[in-house]
Amino acid sequence: MAPDDKAGTPRVALLSAVLDMEYLAVAFREAHPGIDLRLGTNLDALGALDEIDAAVCWFPPHGLLAQMPKLRLVQSLAAGIEHITADAQLPRHLPLCRIVDTGMAAGMKAYVCWAVVQRHRGMQAYVASSQARRWEEQPVVSPRHHRVGIAGLGTLGMACAEALAAIGYQVRGWSRSAKESLPSGVAGFHGAAQLDEFLSGCDTLVCLLPLTAETHGFLDAALFAKLPRGAHLINVGRGDHLVEADLQPALDAGQLSAATLDAFSQEPLPPDHPFWGDPRILVTPHIATRTDSLVIARQTLGNLAAVRQGRRPANQVDLARGY
Repeated sequence: MAPDDKAGTPRVALLSAVLDMEYLAVAFREAHPGIDLRLGTNLDALGALDEIDAAVCWFPPHGLLAQMPKLRLVQSLAAGIEHITADAQLPRHLPLCRIVDTGMAAGMKAYVCWAVVQRHRGMQAYVASSQARRWEEQPVVSPRHHRVGIAGLGTLGMACAEALAAIGYQVRGWSRSAKESLPSGVAGFHGAAQLDEFLSGCDTLVCLLPLTAETHGFLDAALFAKLPRGAHLINVGRGDHLVEADLQPALDAGQLSAATLDAFSQEPLPPDHPFWGDPRILVTPHIATRTDSLVIARQTLGNLAAVRQGRRPANQVDLARGY
């Protein structure tokens, strides 16, 4: 939904220090023909900073938002907002919104199911055998004998739990508070009191938690020790869920057998990072799922319209909770 015309043409900046935001421009112009769109991170590209109404961000340069005196909305282009709140100069009084896209569940289900299956079924070994022209079978373990745990039962976590159960895996989920209803075939655990029991039954652990003060560093040596020996870790949550220094020692000790990682504390992952080239770690560049560009544009413009009309925008973040 485009903002009320009475409010004037929206002036929206697309800001990222790590991503070319040009890919969003077509969608914003489709959603609001005539929009005043500012792309880039330098002052020449952005024009007069005191004209900008809304900023759509993915790792925006620190301090830049604070230089926009008439800014009325800060919009993440994804569900995560820590890449924005990491800016110590972020104007805390401004509405900060995240994107909620039900279509993201399809992409996340596909990625998580692939990540589980490719390790559980030894697909990397089959790729090597195929390239070497060798007919070699890997041990086959039925999905019903492989237990997958989902830490984080929000919209994406629920969708992944349901999809994995549908293809035969034993699935369990953990959340901070009890969930009233779970998909068929999914066992539920909640709270600190049930975390150890949950972890003890995870041959594969999938992290889909929100990033909060409580979940920062959730994936650490102490947690790995509570998993069954040889567990597979999949992190499709946030990079800061993982204590990176604890991962390779857990792999070296055999407590973990593999890790599939799609989110990192520093993105892009530096070329000299030790995770690159470790055959036990599969790195993907934060592509588990993506939000459609038009969804981002429409939600941003709808949220700006709400703010201009004195209403609370959709999916505004509670900064005290972190999501």
